[in-house]
Amino acid sequence: MQITSTSTPQVIVPGANAGNATAVDGTSLGLNGENAATATPVTPTPNSAAPLRRGLNNWDQPLQGDISGAQQALDFLEQSAAQLRNLKADLSARLANRQRADGAVEARVRQFSNSWRNRSTASGGTLDARLNFSTKGTNTQFTIRGMNLGNLRSGGREVLAISVGGGQNVRSVVLEPGLSDSQIAQRFDEALAPAGVRAAINSDGQLAFSTAESQWANVRDTIAVQGGGVRFPAGQLNRVKAESESADIEPDSWNTSDLDGIRATLQQVVQALAKVEQSIASVHQALAQVSARVQSAAPVATKNGMDQVAQNFVSTTKQPGYQSLLSITSALAGISRERVISLLSLR
Repeated sequence: MQITSTSTPQVIVPGANAGNATAVDGTSLGLNGENAATATPVTPTPNSAAPLRRGLNNWDQPLQGDISGAQQALDFLEQSAAQLRNLKADLSARLANRQRADGAVEARVRQFSNSWRNRSTASGGTLDARLNFSTKGTNTQFTIRGMNLGNLRSGGREVLAISVGGGQNVRSVVLEPGLSDSQIAQRFDEALAPAGVRAAINSDGQLAFSTAESQWANVRDTIAVQGGGVRFPAGQLNRVKAESESADIEPDSWNTSDLDGIRATLQQVVQALAKVEQSIASVHQALAQVSARVQSAAPVATKNGMDQVAQNFVSTTKQPGYQSLLSITSALAGISRERVISLLSLR
């Protein structure tokens, strides 16, 4: 006699511990037909849900750049401060003891000069020649001979053709009687901006130009102007001299060959050390602001991540098949009657 089983086929849900595997009735989950759990092996449906984003690396790349830039700047500044303190001590000792030159002071000057020349690379491009800190890139401020406001305000109408970078990259600036200083600066700024050069009135009330520090050498060596014979010569483009603003620290000018030179150098070293320490404080302040942004942004990222987990679970359980079964049994694993009762008792 043939005996027919009246029980519903069961499937063992795989888990990390085979001894705890549980038989799950497919019909108890409302599954039927081809989607019901059976003893036949089921191929899991690929999960198309986007992976969770975790950590600072994913949710705020700009913050990472700001932190990295500040740390590079601090490394350079602290190394420079240590070199300047050592140089200051050696110079003071040379003056106090009137020691003969043994090459030690000169070696320290060369060491700092080499570090200073490598400032842009060592700081990741975050410190300019005046040790102003910026994660947006550093600029070189410069002036152009003949382009002072007094000269540009005087005279009649004139069209200036300005070339930056050589080739056919020529920009035009129209100068007319009656223009204000700000209007003159604006016309130069609008004309030269596509070439990577900006113009503005500086703190001294003079027309000043700026460009990315990495582009300064090219701008300096290629800028040329053609006028109409009023302020600048007509005919052809003529090279004009561009001069960068003097840096706050110029170790190449330090002299240690005699006592007077050592005294002057010691004074410059003290001033340089004060400037470096001031910049260190400024970078620390910027780093503190970035850290505050990290702290304020982290809870939001965590909440969004948990919302995504919940949404993925709901979406998966609504779909019949292996993934739905696996999600539910995984969520219920380890939940006992006693644990549920203890949680409900807290209400």
